[in-house]
Amino acid sequence: MAELAAQGGGEDEGGGGGGLTRLPEELLEQIVCCPVLDHVDVLSICLTCRKLREICQGRSAVWKHQFRQRWPNLIKYYSTTGSHNWWEEYRTRHSVGGQVQRIVGTFSKRFFTKEVPVDGFKDIEMLDGPFHFIEDELLSILNIDGRKYLTWKYYSRKILCFLRQQNTMEKLKEFLTTPPEHQKLIEGVVLIDQYCNPLADTSLEDVLLQLNSITEEVKKVLRLKHSCHPSITAERDGEVFVDDLGQQQQVLDAMNRVLYKQLKFKGNEDDYYNPMNSYISQVLTQKKGIPITLCVIYSTIGKSLGLRLEPVSFPSHFLLRWCQKPEGSSDILDFVYIDAFDNGKSCTIKECEHLIGQKVASKFYSSVTTKDVLFRMVTNLFHLGKREGSDQSYQLLRNALDLYLTLAPDDVQYLMLQARLYFHLGINPEKVLDILQRIQAVDPSQHGVVGHLVQLTLEQIARKNQTTEVAVKRHTDEEHRKIEYSVGLIMKHKRYGYDCVIYGWDPKCMMGLDWMRTMGVHNLPHGPDQPFYNVLVQDGSCRYAAQESLTYNASPMEISHEEVGRYFSEFSGTHYIANEELQTQYPDDMVLTAQLVEKVYGHS
Repeated sequence: MAELAAQGGGEDEGGGGGGLTRLPEELLEQIVCCPVLDHVDVLSICLTCRKLREICQGRSAVWKHQFRQRWPNLIKYYSTTGSHNWWEEYRTRHSVGGQVQRIVGTFSKRFFTKEVPVDGFKDIEMLDGPFHFIEDELLSILNIDGRKYLTWKYYSRKILCFLRQQNTMEKLKEFLTTPPEHQKLIEGVVLIDQYCNPLADTSLEDVLLQLNSITEEVKKVLRLKHSCHPSITAERDGEVFVDDLGQQQQVLDAMNRVLYKQLKFKGNEDDYYNPMNSYISQVLTQKKGIPITLCVIYSTIGKSLGLRLEPVSFPSHFLLRWCQKPEGSSDILDFVYIDAFDNGKSCTIKECEHLIGQKVASKFYSSVTTKDVLFRMVTNLFHLGKREGSDQSYQLLRNALDLYLTLAPDDVQYLMLQARLYFHLGINPEKVLDILQRIQAVDPSQHGVVGHLVQLTLEQIARKNQTTEVAVKRHTDEEHRKIEYSVGLIMKHKRYGYDCVIYGWDPKCMMGLDWMRTMGVHNLPHGPDQPFYNVLVQDGSCRYAAQESLTYNASPMEISHEEVGRYFSEFSGTHYIANEELQTQYPDDMVLTAQLVEKVYGHS
């Protein structure tokens, strides 16, 4: 193509012949926008002659076509009526992509032996380019061939989580500065969902579309029985409410029919303490939730149909209240209380008390603000995070504390909990010092506790700053002669049957006596004086297994553990290939793993 253009250009500028450049500009533009041409081809065409360079200039359709072809997901960020310099946009996106790749490529070397601290993301935060360009490049890395570039994907995922959470937190802070009467509950609830699930593609627009779809179904039901009902023509975002109590009851009946009978929404009694019940996108998808999320859905739909349903932060439950007085009232006896967890059941005060088995003070029947509802949701998540000591629960605790302290920045109790959690995880001691300094400023009476934790944190920082070389383990060393397996092998536990991949080993059990006693290590035939292996398990856990308990997996498979990419760069189909950092720690294992795979499965 470029050669033909060059020939055509020469003839055109020299005044002779009928080359390519004698074609109309519109046709030339169509030719250059041919799908088989990439940006390199277009750049080559630009170098052939002045006319073709003008055809490909920044504001033409050529670079817009190239941009759309290479990064189709980014077109939504541009207005259809605006004028854009597509050459500059293409060049900026290309440059940002290269910078992101270079930064991602450094993460494994920098953080292989530790968690990425908050300041570890500074390089990516300082990039000069739109957030959606950086985000798109990280997503591009995550979408590369599923079995390759696992380490790059692992750190791209961490970076993407960090950036999206930062972005969501800024939106939440902005939301909280809005006057309370203008805060829309559904927006705050979606922000909580987005912060806790940064890799999910949850958006307010998608959630509203789903809620609007349910609203339209309710209108269809209303139309069948009450064709002139005012809610049928109600504006979705309007503040116009239906005054007639009978017509309000008709809306409630239609809502209950659609939500609970047609769409099968219900309270998730079987798995009540699953965090997914607190995320609005999951509740809409699974049609199961807890009282507070079901109330958010119920009240949002009700409001769009002209109902004034107010949230009630009831003890051990969450309700909505519906006033029976057309002019409104503050008397709790004038309200009916709706239990969205129980099919939209209408309850009296006595029935509400029976619901939780105790008498309740009148203040608990009052309506609460949007901020109060968000507090309740975040507190629920916090208590869910405290239920167990897994990596997932620690992450939930971190997210819940971040959100809670955005809602109440000076809550000393939760600030102290955040400081202790960060200290316990050992991932960001500098952040701990910042939190402790804030606690001291807010409440000087905490001086003793703060001072003790400051000292412990400074000691933690000193230990981290000590240069510790990764221990190199070779199979050829005498102390390792009993090691039968190697990193990267897909194994199965003989007793518990779980599938796993080995990412480390020791010549004998290196855990403490309490752990060995709890796990019954001394009851094993070879006890603790046998090789033990660090394994990533298919269920998402990390375990420490005795050699005698492991066997080769008859059907080697990919292990869907989020930490796989930290240690391995690729899955070959039968085993994992260690990344550079793991190979440095276990220099003999790559060769040994290939030999064992050949022996066990008949191919490498």
